[in-house]
Amino acid sequence: MLLSSVRVPVSRAEQIRGSVRLLSDRPILTAILGALTIAFSAVLVRLSGASPATAAIFRCAYALPALGLLAWLEHRRYGPRPAAQVRLALVAGIFFAVDLVIWHHTIGLVGAGLATVLGNTQVVIVALAAWLFLGERPTSRVLVAIPVVLLGVVLISGAIGGHAYGRDPGLGVVTGVLTGFAYAGFLLVLRRGNQDIRRPAGPLFDATAVAMVAAVLIGLPFGEVNLVPSWPEHGWLVALALSSQVVGWLLISVSLPRLPAAVTSVVLTLQPIGSVLLGMVLLHESPSAVQLLGAATILAGLLFATVHRRTGAAPPSPSELPV
Repeated sequence: MLLSSVRVPVSRAEQIRGSVRLLSDRPILTAILGALTIAFSAVLVRLSGASPATAAIFRCAYALPALGLLAWLEHRRYGPRPAAQVRLALVAGIFFAVDLVIWHHTIGLVGAGLATVLGNTQVVIVALAAWLFLGERPTSRVLVAIPVVLLGVVLISGAIGGHAYGRDPGLGVVTGVLTGFAYAGFLLVLRRGNQDIRRPAGPLFDATAVAMVAAVLIGLPFGEVNLVPSWPEHGWLVALALSSQVVGWLLISVSLPRLPAAVTSVVLTLQPIGSVLLGMVLLHESPSAVQLLGAATILAGLLFATVHRRTGAAPPSPSELPV
């Protein structure tokens, strides 16, 4: 028998590593797929009909087995992570729970599409927080983008023009901006706890596990916790967990460090744009013309803040990561 005809068994770990290498060889396509995958997040939350805290709990719970497998493979290959980084990832999970619960409330107040656009205000919030707490001075482009983003927020709120879409768009804008602050805290802390870009799953697993428990504690006082699975509610939540929390984040984590910063910013803009369009098509959301102008204004400000002149590949800033 010829040696070339002998099939060598391939372990599951080797198959997964091979898939990651295949994705990393096509970073633009991988980033686009990641952004479009995450664009479904708010739509799936709304389709589930679950309360904000319940949706947050099960988004995390259903993602843990897959993230745990990936984290175990990373641990097996690279060894244990420093204890200090593990602790930071756990703290990041608290911010993540707050972010998810508030964001899910925002979806109910102003719709899936506009809630996603508002959540992405974290781009400028992260830059300002990094300046205040980490001494990282924002670029002049970020400083120029701040009033542009704020104008877009005002337009979405319904303060200008009539017939604003949403149960309470004014309150939705407030919770949407609070989402940006919570998500900024999550990204900044997770950044400190994930300094080895070879293994993004470990810190994300830790943060997701803590977020699940924290979401229970946040939701209990408000009567928002329902731990009894039902159909089709939990079908949508399983889809949310596996698509956004696992596949979407994996695709983005693999691709962004391999892309030029300008390309990264443009590709990630597909997520909020996609969420607005998906909300209109799948959920029959109908933002007013002024609100759509506000969304476009925010996205223009975010693009201006994050598109840099350099063209070489560079790791993404935390502010360039999507909700």
